[in-house]
Amino acid sequence: MATAVNTSPETVMENAGDDFVPARRPWSLKKILLVAALAVAAITGLAWWLYARQFETTDDAQVDGHFAQLSTRITGTVLYVNPLVENDRYVTAGTVLITLDPRDYQADLDHARAVLATKEAEARAAGIEVTITHATAFSQLRDNEAREAAATDSVAAAQDALRAAEERVQQDTAVAAHTERDRVRYAALVEKHEISRSFYDARATDAATAGDALAADQAAEAAAARKLAEARQTVTQRQAEVAAARTAPQQLSDAQEQSSSAEGALAQARADVRTAELNLSYTMIYAPVSGVVGHKTVEVGNRIQPGQTLLTIVPLDDIWITANFKETQLGHMRPGEPVTIHVDTFGRDYQGTVEDMAGASGPLFSLFPPENASGNYVKIVQRFPVRIHIDAGQDPQHLLRPGMSVEASVRVR
Repeated sequence: MATAVNTSPETVMENAGDDFVPARRPWSLKKILLVAALAVAAITGLAWWLYARQFETTDDAQVDGHFAQLSTRITGTVLYVNPLVENDRYVTAGTVLITLDPRDYQADLDHARAVLATKEAEARAAGIEVTITHATAFSQLRDNEAREAAATDSVAAAQDALRAAEERVQQDTAVAAHTERDRVRYAALVEKHEISRSFYDARATDAATAGDALAADQAAEAAAARKLAEARQTVTQRQAEVAAARTAPQQLSDAQEQSSSAEGALAQARADVRTAELNLSYTMIYAPVSGVVGHKTVEVGNRIQPGQTLLTIVPLDDIWITANFKETQLGHMRPGEPVTIHVDTFGRDYQGTVEDMAGASGPLFSLFPPENASGNYVKIVQRFPVRIHIDAGQDPQHLLRPGMSVEASVRVR
């Protein structure tokens, strides 16, 4: 059976003597809980710090998008405005928004088409003229050259005939002179009755015949001389005709230039028709993109001018986030990193991706960028705009609108 031992403080002190060590009091539950809470808080803080350093967050961010400002290229009077064209209304791409009075531009188109028809006829005529000139001018040149050769040959023949006539005249002159001398001599003998009258008459007939032959040959010589002169004149005419016909290449070149000029005028007329068609098409103003109408300033009856802004369409299919991060937050930020986007308007999160970063800080793109030429430079942490792409399927109802404030958190590690 076990024996009871007295463990009271007095007994312990008596038994211990000079080697007494006081006993430790056990920790209270409150202290244990406090230490545990501090340990949990330290671990939680460390974990949170390790987790938070993987993200870079900014609340200087907003939804951005394109703005399609519609204007006109022509002057006109508004005849029709689509009832859908009201501020905050949604329109689809290709919808007729505004119609201008087309009558003036239709008249311009009709005039341009009439001028085009005239220029087409002139171009066809000029083309035919080139063909005719090529056919007639060169054939006429060949004909005139042949006529010149024939005229030259006729000159040679006339010269031969003239020389023959001159030779006959010389022969007849000699014969006539001889017969005339015989007649004179026989006339004296007839007077002396030394020869018979019949013999004298024969000699007189020979002299008369020789004189007639001489006269005839002289007339033939004169005629041959005239023919030679006429032949030479014909040659001169034929040479002039050949010289004129030798301008056939120049005539063809002139015809081709006229044809080219007609083709140029035809091309200009076609361009005028195209311009008139475009101006007429500009009387119908269509929605270039689908989106929400804003800043409408046009009404039926307004007289509008080229370049005048009529309304703005905000496409909701192509929006993104512009987040301005401090330069100290960009050390580990790269394109392609995931982003969580918290939209204040709806109190919900969207997912996105870093698309790209700006080439310079925001102030440098301002109208008056800061200058440090004075040397009084104060270092200020700059902000750089980062473009964030919203992942597909995140906004099927197109609730996000440009200008909404958001918070962007980029996972950088």
